[in-house]
Amino acid sequence: MSHQPKYVHALDIPVPARDELDEGTQKYFALCDEKLGMVPNVLASYSFDAVKLRAFSDMYGDLMLGESGLSKLEREMIAVAVSSVNQCFYCLTAHGAAVRELSGDPVLGELMVMNYRAADISDKQKAMLDFAYKLTKTPNEMEEADRQALRDVGWTDRDIWDIASTVGFFNMSNRMALAIDMMPNEAYHSQAR
Repeated sequence: MSHQPKYVHALDIPVPARDELDEGTQKYFALCDEKLGMVPNVLASYSFDAVKLRAFSDMYGDLMLGESGLSKLEREMIAVAVSSVNQCFYCLTAHGAAVRELSGDPVLGELMVMNYRAADISDKQKAMLDFAYKLTKTPNEMEEADRQALRDVGWTDRDIWDIASTVGFFNMSNRMALAIDMMPNEAYHSQAR
């Protein structure tokens, strides 16, 4: 298994070789290899700066794996819906694979990438994704009716916070990926199909 990706991003900021990384990052990447079979290129991209990598990873871990009224699948669905609006190839590929894997449904993963409105999802999930879409596409138009629509289908105010935090994180992540032409790991393309 190669520890140096072929092409991670377009910037002239080299991705350090594994043995050049600090001990904590080396351990983190070894865990990625063990759990995922790879180090996601988004993490490799941040590896030139251990502080930035840690901040990104900590926020991701809390949003996507922390305690929440949203399931892991629902958080991945948000990542895909946001990335679809932003047309972020990296995140559509990586998080589309996660939706396929977590749902056990390759068709759902593809529908989420193309058009979540065509997917067979619950009214509660559709409301969540409508909110994510609007917060991404026209954030200045958010109003109380948008929050109330989430409450009406059973989301709590804490859930709304988590939905909005996830939307905000993936908008930031999409913009970074698009700005530096970050490429998804090849393995994502064939996962859970």
